[in-house]
Amino acid sequence: MRTLLTLTVISSLLLSGCSGWRDSRANPANWFGNSRSSPVEETAPGNTNPLIPERTSILRRNREEVYAGTPVDQVTSLTIERKPGGAIVRASGLSARQGAHDVRLTSETDGDPVDGVLTFTLEAIQPADTPRGSRVSRSFNAARFVSRAVLERVDTIRVVGGRNVQTTRR
Repeated sequence: MRTLLTLTVISSLLLSGCSGWRDSRANPANWFGNSRSSPVEETAPGNTNPLIPERTSILRRNREEVYAGTPVDQVTSLTIERKPGGAIVRASGLSARQGAHDVRLTSETDGDPVDGVLTFTLEAIQPADTPRGSRVSRSFNAARFVSRAVLERVDTIRVVGGRNVQTTRR
């Protein structure tokens, strides 16, 4: 009985000393924490005209689908959910008007991180002739799976909207 009591006291003292592990960077549960919002940097428009299509051969049609989505007004939240083989990046957004559909998290770099930063743009097809509506009618979610091989090279995940950027770090 004394050995059981002694082991219980020693193990409780050891476990209480491990509370610092909870907040350390070595704990995988803390790798992607709360996201932060920041304003979007303005970029100068390029010299290309979006109304003029790129040249394709007459004999061979360009069968690649072109996504007509534009960045949504705001990114309201960003969460990373761990799954077997990787993680799911889930972003919530708010469009300027009702009727946004075909919401996607698109990557400009084909899902590869640049300098440890994995950047997605929250885009949707947004009609211009619909009413503004309530906040609930303009909100939506989008998600994308990121493999473990890509996550090993990532320090920061960014989701860009029209007016803000949500970021989360390891």
